[in-house]
Amino acid sequence: MAADRRTVIENCAIATVDAQDTEHANGHVVLAGNRIESLGAGPAPRGLENVERRIDAAGHLVTPGLVNTHHHFYQWITRGLATDHNLFDWLVALYPTWARIDEEMVRAAAEGSLAMMARGGVTTAMDHHYVFPRGSGDLSGAIIGAARDVGVRFTLARGSMDRGEKDGGLPPDFAVETLEDALAATEETVRRHHDASFDAMTQVAVAPCSPFSVSTELLRQGAELARRLGVRLHTHGSETVEEEKFCHEMFGMGPTDYFESTGWLGEDVWMAHCVHMNDSDIEAFARTGTGVAHCPSSNARLAAGIARVPDMLAAGVPVGLGVDGTASNESGELHTELRNALLINRLGPHREAALNVRQALRLGTFGGAQVLGRSRETGSLEPGKLADLVLWKLDTLAHASIADPVAALVLGAAAPVTASFVNGRQIVEDGRLLYVDEDAVARSTRAQAQRLARTAAQG
Repeated sequence: MAADRRTVIENCAIATVDAQDTEHANGHVVLAGNRIESLGAGPAPRGLENVERRIDAAGHLVTPGLVNTHHHFYQWITRGLATDHNLFDWLVALYPTWARIDEEMVRAAAEGSLAMMARGGVTTAMDHHYVFPRGSGDLSGAIIGAARDVGVRFTLARGSMDRGEKDGGLPPDFAVETLEDALAATEETVRRHHDASFDAMTQVAVAPCSPFSVSTELLRQGAELARRLGVRLHTHGSETVEEEKFCHEMFGMGPTDYFESTGWLGEDVWMAHCVHMNDSDIEAFARTGTGVAHCPSSNARLAAGIARVPDMLAAGVPVGLGVDGTASNESGELHTELRNALLINRLGPHREAALNVRQALRLGTFGGAQVLGRSRETGSLEPGKLADLVLWKLDTLAHASIADPVAALVLGAAAPVTASFVNGRQIVEDGRLLYVDEDAVARSTRAQAQRLARTAAQG
C-alpha cells in the first residue's frame, strides 16, 4: 500500500497494549501505507487526505495482531495421533512418520497451519522446522512460500537434529543431519531468506531442536553461527521432567545450566515451554533476558505440567504465547492460548491472582513480539509501528452481553475476525482468508496426510 494512502477505522473499542495499557471505549485508528499513523478516542481527525477506505467498526474491538512464538507446521498432517502419550512416548510414536515428510507434504501442512492461525487473528507467525529427511526437497523454501501466500509476517526457525537413534537420540538416523551439514544448511537459509529491515516480512532464526536430539557441539556452534550472522536463537527447553532427568544423567546439570554452558542464554534467545523451571532457572532467564514461548494447550495435551508464567513475569522474563505443533494442539489457533494461559495458570499456586485478561492479551501480542525480537515494530498499537492489527466482532450472541471487550475476547468463545491487516494489507475479511482458498487448502492437507500415512505404513 502506498505510504500516502490512508485507511480509517472508527467507532471501535481499542486495546493498544502499549506500555500504559491505553484503551479507548470508542476510538479510531488511521493507517498510512504499512504504518499506524495515529489513533485515539473519538472520531478520526477531519480533513485527512488520500483516504482510500473508511471502516465503521461499531461493535468491534481493535487489538494488535496476535503473535505466535512457537509452532511446527509440518505436524498439521499428523493431527489426532498418539492422543494419550507423554512427550517422549509421543515422539517415539510419531518420529517414524515425520521422518518421511517431503516438500509437497510440508508445503500443504504449512498452508494449513498458517491459514488456521491467520483466520483467527494471527498476524505474525513462526515455524520451528527441524525434520529434514535426506532427499526431501527444499522444505524451508516451501514453508516461507506458504507464509508469503497467506500474507503473514513470518519467522522461520531453521531447526536441526544430529543425534539419531544410534547416538541415543529419538529420531531415526536417516531423518537427522550431520553437524557440518546442519550448520551449513542453516547458514545458507539465513543468507537466502533473512531480512533485517524494520518492516521485514521474513526473518530466520537458528534453532537446533532440543537437548535430547542435538549434540552439545551443534548447540555451541549454532549459537556462534547465529551471533556471527546477527539473528536470533530458538530451541525447546525444560519441557518435561524426563528432559530434566536426561540432562542430569547426560551432562551432570539441569537444562538451564546446560544451556548457559553452551551459550544459549541471552536477549537474542527464546525457548519453547520452560515448564520445569526452579527459582534459579527463572533468575537466570531474567538476568540474561532470555525469552519464553508459553504453550499451555500443548503442555496440557502431553501432560507436561504448568509453566510458572506468573513468576517469570514478576521476575521480568519476556514471555509470549505459542500454538506448538498441531500434533499436540489440534486446534492450531492462538486465541485458544489466550484463554488457556489464563485458566491453566490459575490452577497453579497463584490461583485467581495468576493472570488477568489484559496480561493474557499482552502475552499474545506485545509479549510475543518481544520474544521474537520485533517489539519496536509490532505487538502494540502505536503511531509509527507497523499496521498489524485485528478487528474482533463482539456484538453477536457469543459476546454482546459482556461489557468489558478484553474480557469478552479472552474469556469468551473464539471471536469472529471481521478484518485482519498485516503491513497495512488486509488478509482476512469476515473470517475468510483473502489470498488463499481455504477449501483447496483443506483438500490438499487431507490428501497429503493420507499420502504420508501410506508412506509411513510402507516404510
